Amino acid sequence: MKCLIVLICLLVLSKCYGGLIKPSQENEGNLDWYKTTILYQIYPRSFKDSNNDGIGDLQGITQKLDYLASLGVGAIWISPINPSPLADMGYDVSDYRAIAPEYGTLDDFRELIAVAHKNGIKVLLDFVPNHTSDDHLWFNSSAFRTSGYEDYYVWADGKVDEDGNKLPPNNWLSSWEGSAWTWHETRQQYYLHQYGVRQPDLNYRSDRVQQEIRDIWTYWLDMGVDGFRIDAITKAYEDEHLRDEPKINNNNDYNSLDHVYTKDQDETFELVYSWRKFLDDYTAANGGDARIMVTEASTSMRNVTRYYGNSTSPGAHFSFNFLIFSASSNWNAGTLYDNIKTWVTSLPQDLPNNWLTGSHDNRRVASRVGTNFIDGYNMLILFLRGATVTYQGEEIGQEDGAVTCEEGQDPRAIEDCSTYNQRSRDFERTPFQWDNTTNAGFNTGAKPWLPVSSKYVETNLESEIFQKNSHYNVYKQMAEMKEEFNSYEKMEYNTAEVNGVLRVKLSKEDHANEYYELIYNLREDNYVPGLKDFALVVHSGGFVPGESLILQPADCVVIKASA
Repeated sequence: MKCLIVLICLLVLSKCYGGLIKPSQENEGNLDWYKTTILYQIYPRSFKDSNNDGIGDLQGITQKLDYLASLGVGAIWISPINPSPLADMGYDVSDYRAIAPEYGTLDDFRELIAVAHKNGIKVLLDFVPNHTSDDHLWFNSSAFRTSGYEDYYVWADGKVDEDGNKLPPNNWLSSWEGSAWTWHETRQQYYLHQYGVRQPDLNYRSDRVQQEIRDIWTYWLDMGVDGFRIDAITKAYEDEHLRDEPKINNNNDYNSLDHVYTKDQDETFELVYSWRKFLDDYTAANGGDARIMVTEASTSMRNVTRYYGNSTSPGAHFSFNFLIFSASSNWNAGTLYDNIKTWVTSLPQDLPNNWLTGSHDNRRVASRVGTNFIDGYNMLILFLRGATVTYQGEEIGQEDGAVTCEEGQDPRAIEDCSTYNQRSRDFERTPFQWDNTTNAGFNTGAKPWLPVSSKYVETNLESEIFQKNSHYNVYKQMAEMKEEFNSYEKMEYNTAEVNGVLRVKLSKEDHANEYYELIYNLREDNYVPGLKDFALVVHSGGFVPGESLILQPADCVVIKASA
């Protein structure tokens, strides 16, 4: 009888508090999957338009998940899909728990997650923690000093000059130009915005704000999301005393100040560490593979390492490596070598590497380095040990599209057409080129939100699938070998700044005589490595195999050999 009573009590407790007493260790999954995955960035507005309204959407992504699985993608990172007035094309969120109508519905997103998981693909959401839209309910409530919301944002009294004019609290500047402070007539105070005037900064010194973020993350994790890409983390906290930043030159732009009080504050690192603990605790409580966060931190290597944390206080699962992100046609083997070396030697050996060359905010790598060099760069970031991050279209060598100021959508850039070509991010955001049909297969004929590049006739996925040495097939071959490459623990790299060739070697601690080697010729003339006994594993599209190994300019090969 006692046993029966105990059993009933346990069943009741399990019903009420199932999440607390669940034996999660039985469901423990892969806690290291992110260390060697291919993370594929999807800019949803430009990926695939399923309903022919000119805007890419969630159903369009779902329709193409089988393609991403066949490519070897292990996780997708989707740029913001929350409702937004689009003052920064979605990086100004007005509701963190909803889906923007142009992208679909929550049911569409649930289906996307289910199909992705069925295909072995993790789903990461782009999360914007530094600021919200000024359309967000929180901001309006804070502006009206609604009880509980008073300190959700960074508000401050201004100064008054000798003529009685209101002045901002200090000299902080917005990265979008001008003062980082804007006067709010209702609140009768200034609010901080390190980006656009419509992107007010959240106040992380508010416990309520911190709890809001944890609740939002729980909402999406419970839905099946596998983690988050954290946008602009470096600016989450600012100096509590609002001290002026030191001037470093006589200009008046953002770079005229030393941002010692608005970036990389100690509290920001602690915030990241607390988020990592939250994610680890969630994974432990719910079982399954690790839920992760990756941080966008454009900062010094010392600070990038701090965002990673350490064994005592772990932080980001990885923080983006921007060292070869700005590669251009001016780079040579020495430049590549220096940047790879800086990353590898600066990052503690127990922290995972990651490699990327592009994103929705940077001109496409094929346009920056030249289409003849794109295979080499794709091969390099898939060969180097660690995770690979690929922006949609890089695998087919897609270049920047042609967009005029009149056609442009980048809010900041279209304000001044005289500087549009220098400032716009529209060029790298033109629709994905699926095939050579109407609008490159992005949709079935409606005018796309940005014009499709005219180069889609030659550069498109469908045609490249059937070309043996296409950008796509080179990428796919390397992706298929990625797990093998990562099983080789020892990475050596060298270059001959003298001879303009980058060489990276992977070997095993217990089989040091067997190795893979990537050889990338960035010279203006042919290069002969002088190898005799080797097997050619993968080569760039322009390489011509022969009896001996001769690399023409821009050729890249991966070989397997014995010492």
